[in-house]
Amino acid sequence: MRLHRIDRREARRIAVRAQLLDAHRPTDLLTVLDRLTFLQLDPTAAVAPSADLVAWTRLGAGYAPAHLRQAVERDRTAFEQFQHLAMVRPMADLGLHLAEMATCPEDPRRRAWLKANDSFRRDVLDLLRASGPLLSREVPDTSVVPWPSTGWTNNRNVTQMLELLAARGEIAIADRVGRQRRWDLAERVYPAGTSVVPANEARRMRDERRLRSLGIARASVVGEAGEPAQVEGTAGAWRVDPAALGQPFAGRTALLSPFDRLVHDRKRARELFDFEYLLEMYLPKAKRRWGYFALPVLHHDRLVGKVDATADHRAGALRVHAIHQDVPFDPAVTAAVDAELAALASWLGLPTVTHAP
Repeated sequence: MRLHRIDRREARRIAVRAQLLDAHRPTDLLTVLDRLTFLQLDPTAAVAPSADLVAWTRLGAGYAPAHLRQAVERDRTAFEQFQHLAMVRPMADLGLHLAEMATCPEDPRRRAWLKANDSFRRDVLDLLRASGPLLSREVPDTSVVPWPSTGWTNNRNVTQMLELLAARGEIAIADRVGRQRRWDLAERVYPAGTSVVPANEARRMRDERRLRSLGIARASVVGEAGEPAQVEGTAGAWRVDPAALGQPFAGRTALLSPFDRLVHDRKRARELFDFEYLLEMYLPKAKRRWGYFALPVLHHDRLVGKVDATADHRAGALRVHAIHQDVPFDPAVTAAVDAELAALASWLGLPTVTHAP
């Protein structure tokens, strides 16, 4: 198999195109979900919830958060999955996950707890069969052995059981009431007759889809998908989607969620984009360099800075506390960033953008 030698600019452009962040925007949410393979759900909403911000960055003003809820709760073209992270995936990919879900939990402690509470498990399934969908507070705790933890999950037995059964594919999130999940039997949420792709084949197909969504990545992320590559100025081997090579590129400016897949792998972002980033919401304020929920700034094929901003709905303003320039902005970049801030404020329903003095 041919080894591709790629300069860093082309590697960056492959990554940007793969993530639907070039000038050729997609036109619908399912196209975004299909390419990205998932949208990560996170309750932090200093600007907007991450899944919505990621979708807006691709789709622009035509996207509304109601579209994601409709896909999950009414159209059933997407499903919520809770396995390490909470995320929304395209329903078309469900069969690629069912074999792995059936082996959950792999953690011996959780497996032992589930076995000890088999009667609790059956109680939950019987209740949902008779009365679902239900909120967690509507499910009685009939555990035999409490869930032990030194953290906030200690003795949260109902939540622990529901999430384990969802990870196993026995139940699923039917919808939400506000932020609260309502649970039901998986057979009432997932399409009937979904084929279970065998585990090894499913893993290969997921690797291929992951590489298509990233364009270029390390083998530790995508296995043997794609073809081998070397990227100028970086050590070690990469894997590249051959369909992404040699394609034309037209860039744009975008404000990214801190959880955006273009920057989620911090090491890859440094290697390809010379971009240093840390989500600082977990740090004390005095130790933050860029801000609580700083938005990485993409300009064409470069990550050029971060915007520290907060949506102040009470005041009707997108408050820009600071714009950190990793490289000095020329007038064109400044104008493009200002335009994106105005577009973000408009999408959020905020009449003004205010800048700190």
